This record gives sequence, structure tokens and C-alpha cells, in this order.
Amino acid sequence: MTDDHTTNTEESTTNKQLISGWHGRYYEDFSVGDVYKHPFGRTVTETDNVWMTNVTMNLNPMHFNEAYAAETEFGERLVDGTFVIALAVGMSVIDVSINATANLGYDKIRHHAPVYHGDTIFAESEVLEKRESSSRDHVGIVTTELRAYNQDGTKVLSLERTPMVLKREYAQPSAAKPPGWPEGIGTQPEDVTKTEGAAEPDE
Repeated sequence: MTDDHTTNTEESTTNKQLISGWHGRYYEDFSVGDVYKHPFGRTVTETDNVWMTNVTMNLNPMHFNEAYAAETEFGERLVDGTFVIALAVGMSVIDVSINATANLGYDKIRHHAPVYHGDTIFAESEVLEKRESSSRDHVGIVTTELRAYNQDGTKVLSLERTPMVLKREYAQPSAAKPPGWPEGIGTQPEDVTKTEGAAEPDE
């Protein structure tokens, strides 16, 4: 019984591989005209709105006073617009700015329609422009238009944002050390028999 257990453990270790996950896009990966539909819609809750309003000291009663909001043309409280901006930008990070070193600006911000408690937001980004940085060799500058929609397909937000994005040669991501991981944390190449991207013994 002990021998069988040992054999199974050895086989399990032998079959382990260290595989790269999603490291995000680097400057070289962007092309003008590309559109990224960001994964995962997010339903906005009343708690989101209350917390954002309180934390940022937004005193407009439209966001926290139901009796007041009921008397307006909207008939109920609206979600704080800065929360919608933050949510849409956050949704875009997975495709646009995981490897950004800084955001240079947010421009042409437009709220096209109100967002209510219970709305589900979806977002996409279109690459408008890219260029080399004139002052930093390790990054390029990418401008995207970010668009957010609700569950009915109504556009609720659009804006342009411009991050500085690392070039791949300066990031050197790997299966063993993806972006954001310190050296030596978690499964290491010596713990498995094969690591994606690593040279084979006869190479």
C-alpha cells in the first residue's frame, strides 16, 4: 500500500508542468484599430453606490436620498458617475494596462446615459494610437477609447485614456515569475519536470 502511494505521488510530480498564464499585453502587442471586449460583466449594487458616495464625500442627494431622487426626472437614485468611470477602467486593465507603468491622462469623458442599481456594465476598448516614448526607452504610449454599456446595450460611458506600457524585452515575464510575483514564491521550475518557455535538455 505504501509503495503504491509512493508510485502515484512520483507519477503526479512527473506530470506536473509550469504553464504561463495571461501576462497582459505589452507595447508591441497593440495595433491601431484593435478592439478588446473585456471579459466579465459586473452588476452594480446599491452598496457600491453608497460606499463610493460616502468615501468620496459626494454630497449630491441624487446618490443617497431616495425621497429626493424620486422627485426628479429619473424617479430613483443614480449611481455615482465616478464609480462608473472607475469600474469601466478597472474592467479594461486586463487587456490594456496590466503592464502599464503610469496613466498619463483621461480625456473626453462622457456619461451617455444614467446607471441605476442593478444595472450590469460591460466594457470594451479600441486602440486609437500608439507611439514610442521620447523620454523612456522601456515603454511606449498607447491611447485607447473605452466604452461601457449596460445590459440593454445602451452606451453609458466613453472616455479616452493613455497609459505608458512596458515593452516586452524590459518585462521578461515567465511562467515561473509572471508580472507582480516576487522571485521564489510558489511553484518553481525545480518543482516540476517541465516549464513552458524553458529550453529542453538537448537544446
